[in-house]
Amino acid sequence: MAEQLITTGTMNASALRYNMLQFSAPNVNALYAHYINKFQNGGIFVPTSRALELGAEVIVALTLPERPERFAIGGRVAWVTPAHAQHGRRQGIGVAFEADDKSKAVRAIIETTLGDMLTSGRGTQTF
Repeated sequence: MAEQLITTGTMNASALRYNMLQFSAPNVNALYAHYINKFQNGGIFVPTSRALELGAEVIVALTLPERPERFAIGGRVAWVTPAHAQHGRRQGIGVAFEADDKSKAVRAIIETTLGDMLTSGRGTQTF
């Protein structure tokens, strides 16, 4: 089966060329650890050593557990965890999803997948 890339957002070609990130959640626990429900439109923490500034436009090629498609989610860097952060947190960035309909649909898929885990209070990569 060919992999399908579903795009969202309004990123321009230079953002796609220079600020493309990938994140694959192999299971629900990994998705929970990286999903950021504190952002207004949802978001995802992407482990990376790339130096991106707050507010930088990015596209995340996102693969979710047990889903054959890959989603291209537009957003902005809203969180940065530097190298050697406290409490063993991984270096990376938090991407706040755009407020478009397609990003909202992906957020709904993520939150449905996570279900009651969202209120569990378990630690994540960001909070």
